[in-house]
Amino acid sequence: MSAMQLLQTLELRSREVRLCKCANDWGARKTIAGFFGVISRLGDGAFWYVLMLAIALLGGAKGILVALQMGLTGLVAATMYRTLKRWTRRPRPFRTHRDIVPLVLPLDEFSFPSGHTLHAVTFTIIALAWFPLLAPLLIPFALLVAASRVVLGLHYPSDVLAATLIGCGLATTSLWIASLIRF
Repeated sequence: MSAMQLLQTLELRSREVRLCKCANDWGARKTIAGFFGVISRLGDGAFWYVLMLAIALLGGAKGILVALQMGLTGLVAATMYRTLKRWTRRPRPFRTHRDIVPLVLPLDEFSFPSGHTLHAVTFTIIALAWFPLLAPLLIPFALLVAASRVVLGLHYPSDVLAATLIGCGLATTSLWIASLIRF
C-alpha cells in the first residue's frame, strides 16, 4: 500500500468513526435509545420468525415454501456472518473508541459484519420477491434495523454496508436457486 493509499484509508476510517460517534450521540437521548433498542431487539429474530409464521399460515402452499426458503437462507446467513466475525475479529466501536457508548448489550463480541442487517436485508428481499405488498412494512423496518446498529454504538457504518451487500447477494442467490427448483 502506498503512502497516499494509507492516508486515504486513515481519512476514511476517521470519517467513519466520526459518523458512528455522531449517530451514537444522537441515539443517547432516552426516547431515541429506547426506540432503537426495541427495533434492535425485534431484529434479533422475533420479527422475522413472526413474519415467516404469518407467511406460512396465510400464504397457502406458496407461503410455506417461502417461509422454508427464508428459514434455510437465514441459516446460511447466520453461518456466514459468524464465520466472517471470527475471521475478521473487528472490535465493536465502543471497544476501541471510549466516546462511543453501547446503548444495548451486544449479542456477540465482534463487529464485522452486522448480523442483524444481514438477516434484515436477506429476509426482506426474499419476502418481497414473493409478496411485494409487504414492502411498506418490511423496507422501513429493515432500514431501521440497519440504522439501529450504528445508533446503538454496536457497529460501524461499513459493517452495515458490508452486511447489506452480503444480504443482497445471498437473497439473490437464494431466489435464483428457487427459480431453478421452480418454486
